[in-house]
Amino acid sequence: MRSFALTAAIALSLVLAGCVTSRGLHTTGSMTDPGQLKSERSLADVQLSPTAWPAQDWWVSYGDPQLSALIEEALKNNPSLDQAQARARQAQAVADSVNAGRLPQSNFDAGITGAYLSKKNPIYPEYAIGTFAWSKSLTADFSWDLDLWGGKRAAWEAALGRSRAAEIEAHAARIELSVNVARAYVHLGYAFAEKDVADAEFERASRSLEVTRKLVKGGLGTPQQEHLSDSQVAGAEQQKVAADRSIDAARSSLSVLLGQGPDRGLSIERPHLLDRGPAVLPEKLPVDLLGRRADLVAARWEIEAAGLEIKAAKKDFLPNVSLTAMAGFIAVGGSTSVLQLPARQYVFGPALSLPIFDGGRRRAHLAGADAQYDAMVARYNGLLIGALNDVSDQVSALTSVRQQIVLEKRSVDDAQKSWDDAMTAYRGGLKGPLTPLTSRQQLLTAQQRLALLESQQADISIRLIEALGGGFDGAAEVAEISQSSNAAPQASAAKEGVR
Repeated sequence: MRSFALTAAIALSLVLAGCVTSRGLHTTGSMTDPGQLKSERSLADVQLSPTAWPAQDWWVSYGDPQLSALIEEALKNNPSLDQAQARARQAQAVADSVNAGRLPQSNFDAGITGAYLSKKNPIYPEYAIGTFAWSKSLTADFSWDLDLWGGKRAAWEAALGRSRAAEIEAHAARIELSVNVARAYVHLGYAFAEKDVADAEFERASRSLEVTRKLVKGGLGTPQQEHLSDSQVAGAEQQKVAADRSIDAARSSLSVLLGQGPDRGLSIERPHLLDRGPAVLPEKLPVDLLGRRADLVAARWEIEAAGLEIKAAKKDFLPNVSLTAMAGFIAVGGSTSVLQLPARQYVFGPALSLPIFDGGRRRAHLAGADAQYDAMVARYNGLLIGALNDVSDQVSALTSVRQQIVLEKRSVDDAQKSWDDAMTAYRGGLKGPLTPLTSRQQLLTAQQRLALLESQQADISIRLIEALGGGFDGAAEVAEISQSSNAAPQASAAKEGVR
C-alpha cells in the first residue's frame, strides 16, 4: 500500500511538473501618482478655494434661465445619452451572465421520439418491440463548477468592474452633452454679437455714403468717391447676411443637441450670460481631480477589471473539480410506461480537470490579459496627465483672454473716437474719404476682435468647468476601488506572488 501511495505521489509530481505554467508572464505598467505631477508654479497666481469645484448644475451660475432650460431639455431627449445608458445596461447584463456561470445549473427535459428500427438491430430486436417504437424520457440534470481557486469569481468581479466603468461613462456622456449645449449657446451669442457689429458697420457705411453724395452734389467730391462709398455699403450688407446665417447655423446645432427638429432652434432667443470672473481653482487639485473627472474614475474601474481578469486567467492554470448528476426515467416501446421504477436511470460523480498541455493557449490568454492591463494603465496615466494640464491650460487661457478684452475695449474706444473725428472733418470738407474709411475699418476690426474675445472668454470658462469634472463627484467610487484593490491582490502589486 505504501509503495502504491509513493508511486502515485511521484506520478502526480511528474504530471504537475509537466503542466502548463504561467511562469515568466507579468505586467509592466504602473499607475502614475498624481502627487508627482507638479503644477505649483503654473498655478501659483490662481486663487484657490475649497468650494471651487463645479456644482452638478453649474450652468445656473451663468444667470441665463434659457441656458438652464436648454441643458435640462437636452439631458432628457438626446439620443447619445440613450446610447450610453444602453451600453451601461448591456455591461450589467454581461456581468449577470458571467455570475450565472458560477452558480449551480439544473435542467429538466422531457421528450418522446418515434423511430423505425432496423430489423438487424441487436439492442431492440423486431420480435421484442416491433419495427417501430417510441422512446420516452423524463430527465433532470445538475452541474456545478466548484471554482476552488476563485477564478470564476474574479471573472465575475472583472465584469462588474467594466459595468461600473460603463455607468461612469454614461455620467460622462451627460457632462459632455451639457458642456456641448453651453458651448453651442455661447457660439449663438457670438453670432448675435457679429450681427451687432455688422449692423453698426452698415450704419456707419450708410452715413459715409450719405455724406459723400452731399459732397459730390456740392462739387466737393467725385463720382469715384461715391462709388467707393457705395461698395462699402454693399460689403457691410453682405456681412449682415453672413451674420444672419451664422445665427441660423448656431440654432440648428442647438436643435441637434436638444434632440429636436430644426424648428426648435427658431424659438431660441439671444443669450445673456453673466461673466463668472477670474478663474478660481479648488485646493489639492492634482489628488482630488481623480474623483472629479468621470473619465479618470472610469479608467480606474477598467484597470481594476483588467487586474481581476489577470487573476482569473492565472487560476485557469490550476486543477479544478466539477460535480455532475443526472436522474430520470427512460423507456422504449409503445406500451411501456415511462413512469415506473424499472425505467429509472441516474448518473452522478465529480470530475477533475488538470491542464497538462494546451499548445500555449492559457499562456497566450494570460499574456493578453497582462497586455490589456498595461494598456489600461497607460491610458489612465495619459488621461491623468492630460487632465491636470487641461486645467492649467484653461486657466492660463482665461487669464490671457480677460487681459486681452481690457486692452481691446480701449482699442474700440480709441477707434470710435478716431471715426467720429474723421467723419466730422470729412463732413466739413477738411479731409478726403480715405481718412474716415481707414478709421471705420479700424473700428470694425476692433469690434470684431472684441466680440470674438468675449465669446472665447465664455467658452474657455465652460471648458474649465469641464476640465474640473463638470460637477461630477466620484469620491465614493475612488474609495470603493481602493478598498477592492486592498482586499484582492492586484496584478501591479503582486506580479509574482500569485503566479
